[in-house]
Amino acid sequence: MTKLRFLVSLITKENDYQVEQAAAARVASAELGVDVEIIYADSDPITQSTQVLKAVQSEPSLRPNGIIVEPLGATAFPQAAQAAVDARIGWAVLSRQADYAREFGRTARTPIFSVSVDQVEVGRILARQTKALLPHGGSVLYIQGPSVSTVSKERHMGMMELLPGNVHLTTLRGRWTEESAYQSVCSWLKLMSAQKVRIDLVLAQNDVMGMGARKAFEEVVVGPERDEWLTIPIIGCDGVPKTGQAWVRAGHLTATVIVPPSADKALTMMTQALRKGAVITEHTFTAPVPFPEIEKLAPRKPAA
Repeated sequence: MTKLRFLVSLITKENDYQVEQAAAARVASAELGVDVEIIYADSDPITQSTQVLKAVQSEPSLRPNGIIVEPLGATAFPQAAQAAVDARIGWAVLSRQADYAREFGRTARTPIFSVSVDQVEVGRILARQTKALLPHGGSVLYIQGPSVSTVSKERHMGMMELLPGNVHLTTLRGRWTEESAYQSVCSWLKLMSAQKVRIDLVLAQNDVMGMGARKAFEEVVVGPERDEWLTIPIIGCDGVPKTGQAWVRAGHLTATVIVPPSADKALTMMTQALRKGAVITEHTFTAPVPFPEIEKLAPRKPAA
């Protein structure tokens, strides 16, 4: 049997979770005995779409047997998915549901499906962590991902389901990278420098953006206030062992949410479908886990 070849399209190298996705795919490919090529879109949805379509439209002998993509933009690239299905290339979407999977799957001769953590439940965990740290409410500096991101939207939706009314959000935007959050928080701090601002907690939709906020506090805030800002609890998300979880253990972050990688699971499922004709459900959820346990979080003392 010809060795199966897969293309894994990820968002950026500047994000620890994306690096974890790539590592998980490489480990799975070695265990499965398949080839995998990993490409990055440098946080540009047009670049990502172009890269994927180029692979689909290449000479038949050069085409991958399957494409696994973590989409950047507002959609899960339905046109590219249809082109892949037409070319008999397997198609899997990571970190969101592919709404078109059922429709395209009716005529597809290759697998088409999606695998993601339950992002809404991720948001609910973030709200529970916030309530544990601020039982009396307070002011939260909230750093969201890109406005077009389904991941960002679903995490926000879940969080708002459970966030109490006495928690007040100041919302900034980032692009899932430390540098983007750093720049955003720096600009906000400089804008607010003439005002007496109190923030009780930083809530970032991923760990590296939380670390970007911390870096901004270290470098922009001066005088005796700096030490106070550096005691503000920071909640992140993704919980990669060598970064997010390590940052919690080191005290740089207060808490995170462990989001298991899905690239390895998608690669395994697609390989089984192509080799053995295994039937794959349209969407598979993986479960997020708070870190540390929410019961272990110490409430922040209310303002005097």
